[in-house]
Amino acid sequence: EARKANQALVDLLRRTAERKKATPAQIALARLLAQKPWIVPIPGTTRLHRLEENIGAVSLEFTPDDLRDINEAASKITVQGARYPERLQQMTGR
Repeated sequence: EARKANQALVDLLRRTAERKKATPAQIALARLLAQKPWIVPIPGTTRLHRLEENIGAVSLEFTPDDLRDINEAASKITVQGARYPERLQQMTGR
């Protein structure tokens, strides 16, 4: 149910990725990198091609208008569901 509700966020990333000729993962990482210089995303992967894809996010550039459009669209989406399954959430200390 949460996955279905959160599809709007995935769709937003996909549309932006198509415009920027990038992948949705690269858009998500590049958006984080564009926020503040001290924000450092730490994506996890066990596959070399995903690592290379993630590194590609560094070369993406967003204009202030790009970021505004992404942030405005994202602010209209209510993310549903827990971030982690309950058992894992307990391990985070939060």
